[in-house]
Amino acid sequence: MLTILTILGALGIFLYGMKVMSEGIQKVAGNGMRTALATMTKNRFSAILTGLFTTGLVQSSSATTVLVVSFVNVGLLTLVESIGVIMGANLGTTVTAWIVASIGKFSVTKIALPIIGCGLPLFFVGKGKWKFIGEVLIGFGLLFFGLGELKEAVPDLKSAVKSGDMDTINTLRGIVGWIQATGFMSVILFMCAGVILTLVVQSSSAAMAITITFAMQGWLGEDPMVAFKNSAAIVLGENIGTTVTAWLASIGSSVAAKRAARAHLLFNVIGVVWMLIAFSIFTDFIWSLADSLPDSLKSAKKDFGKSEVAFATAVFHTLFNLINIGVLIWFVPQIAKLVKKMVKDKEEDSSADPVRIKYISQSLVDLGELNIVEAEQAVANLSNHCTKMFAGYTEVFEHPERDMSKQVVHLKAMEDEADLMMHDITEYLVRCTSKEVSPHLSERITGLLRMTAELEECSDAIYRLIKIAERRYNKGRQFSEEQLSTIRELTALISDFLSFCENRILGQISPAETQQAEDIREQIKSLTKSSNKAAMKRMAEGNVKVEMLNIDTNNQLNVIANHLMHVVQTSAEVS
Repeated sequence: MLTILTILGALGIFLYGMKVMSEGIQKVAGNGMRTALATMTKNRFSAILTGLFTTGLVQSSSATTVLVVSFVNVGLLTLVESIGVIMGANLGTTVTAWIVASIGKFSVTKIALPIIGCGLPLFFVGKGKWKFIGEVLIGFGLLFFGLGELKEAVPDLKSAVKSGDMDTINTLRGIVGWIQATGFMSVILFMCAGVILTLVVQSSSAAMAITITFAMQGWLGEDPMVAFKNSAAIVLGENIGTTVTAWLASIGSSVAAKRAARAHLLFNVIGVVWMLIAFSIFTDFIWSLADSLPDSLKSAKKDFGKSEVAFATAVFHTLFNLINIGVLIWFVPQIAKLVKKMVKDKEEDSSADPVRIKYISQSLVDLGELNIVEAEQAVANLSNHCTKMFAGYTEVFEHPERDMSKQVVHLKAMEDEADLMMHDITEYLVRCTSKEVSPHLSERITGLLRMTAELEECSDAIYRLIKIAERRYNKGRQFSEEQLSTIRELTALISDFLSFCENRILGQISPAETQQAEDIREQIKSLTKSSNKAAMKRMAEGNVKVEMLNIDTNNQLNVIANHLMHVVQTSAEVS
């Protein structure tokens, strides 16, 4: 029991170190990683490199694929682009195998503590990026320290024999021997063990660390080649197990996001199927490479061929993913067609509800720094929603002779939808800040929250305009040509202002563009003021009810202009 708890403790240090390092890297390079994922995926080759780079940094293919699913959910990535990133993520996770394999040749604990020692002063004294670099170093050191402790915690089989606990050892030998006696079925059984292991620890990297460590210490077979083949089968299972996270993340998402998750599963399953067919030949080839290692890299006889097992497993994992990518990259369009058949469009059409953003948290690696892209896109969608809603109001205003009751009901539904979008975005952004984020991102989130609130206020003002127009038609109030001309001029300015905001809400806004927005706002304010003054004069002539409707319309248009100006100012401050 003490050994099991020690192994769990070592694994905990490894996982926590990976979490700290990953979140620190997001704070240091999160903006660049977000930009890369959103823009550097236009062809399948650059998408693979982006997936490789992102996974290599955050050390979690599950985190990358969950992020891909969320990007697809809001339309930032197409299905074909997402498949390329997923391929790269599979290759990126092989870095862990090489790190773990290195513990067979030198004591990583010797460099772990000095790395933590370098990071500690930066973390406590440093400011801005230096503080986050310190966090990365501490996480990296803890990751190495955990690997070293895991190696020490898992006893060598020969040492365990000498210690005399023969009942446990004979039981384990019996289990491994029974599985081996099943022939090819042993590969399937060990593969299933890999799936279960990955599901339990919720990290393919941690599963890889456990697999290689146990194989090195002889617990997967006393013969080094047998241990390697068993560990290779477990690795295949880990490749399938890691797809479950993305599958779960796609639940409740758009059809496109579900297709991205299915593509991840399909890609890995196809790879595992062909590898099972070629398993014996491929593993023999890999072991021959391990056997041809220089003597300086080989293990001493007393060390059970630890270096060879670790090296062979790392090479197997890397070559398997490289070949899988090299073959399937040419069939990305076909894979996309297949997953489209697996997830039908009618699933999306069957629901009238709009796609809502969903914060997908991972128990291991928090993606707050990277998930912000989805929130930004949702704010842009809210801006577009307001533009469409105002266009609907213009149609209602311009056609008093028609029965516009259906349009009014539809616009009311749009206003309710805007309220729901604001709630979702606000909740999403608050969850993004549940962990410590970089100062720049904190400012960005604050700005997005304000822009969301201002845009929702715009939708409320637009709906009030619709109700004013409806009241005017129901009461038979008629505006004069002068009043209609002024309102049309104001609505044209508001339409331009909405388009101005929508086109720049997520980009860089220059001082000249801010001044341009200010000029539009001042033009609307001046026109509203002069129109209201004229309406007040006409009230003295006795036509009070029509003029009150005119003033209410002008005021609501001015309110929209003020909110849009706040959106532009906020975007300029945080861009």
